[in-house]
Amino acid sequence: DCRQYTNRSCEECLKNVTCLWCASSKRCVEYPVRRILPPADLCELRSARWGVCWVNFEALIIAMSVVGGTLLIMLGVCCCCCCCKKKSKRQVSGGPDKDDERAARERERRRVRQEERRAEMKSRHDEIRRKYGTV
Repeated sequence: DCRQYTNRSCEECLKNVTCLWCASSKRCVEYPVRRILPPADLCELRSARWGVCWVNFEALIIAMSVVGGTLLIMLGVCCCCCCCKKKSKRQVSGGPDKDDERAARERERRRVRQEERRAEMKSRHDEIRRKYGTV
């Protein structure tokens, strides 16, 4: 029975894992198993100790919230990184992106214009050769 450790020490009370130590009232009571957190009329969160004497429920809740939030943020960042990596791989393996396509079209236009100029120059030279009979 946990009540026998009332007005003793936290360490003595918490040797039994079913006990909850209330530091403000120095009471040792049965941990309310049906509820996750002890009710305020039993003991305030900042005074409640369970498992170890140096951590109260309030600090435990805050620490677990911080750790849980950090894990969720890290998970979100990892998911974003993976999605970005897959997207960039798809662009590389799936063909050129828009800038590469634009550059390829511009190169093709220049090549066509160069061929047209060469053909024009060749026809002019051929005319000059015919005119002067050097053909």
